[in-house]
Amino acid sequence: MREQRKALEGKVVSDKMDKTVVVIVQRTTRHPLYGKVLKVSKKYKAHNEENNAKMGDTVRIRECRPISKEKTFFVEEILERATVA
Repeated sequence: MREQRKALEGKVVSDKMDKTVVVIVQRTTRHPLYGKVLKVSKKYKAHNEENNAKMGDTVRIRECRPISKEKTFFVEEILERATVA
């Protein structure tokens, strides 16, 4: 059952909330009439229990039961840390 849950990869764009991060996920799709390839992005709020994901990190989020009105994902793992300049 757990393998059927949706898994997405994206970049953390906000970590200002407690135990929550906002992740932007980009995908490509074709325009239905003209066929042009478009980049489509969507933001997801994800539960981050230990507050270890920071802004700029690349993370994998997985679907779960609704935690709040807008949170239905959790941070499964951090794939790449953001480079600090």
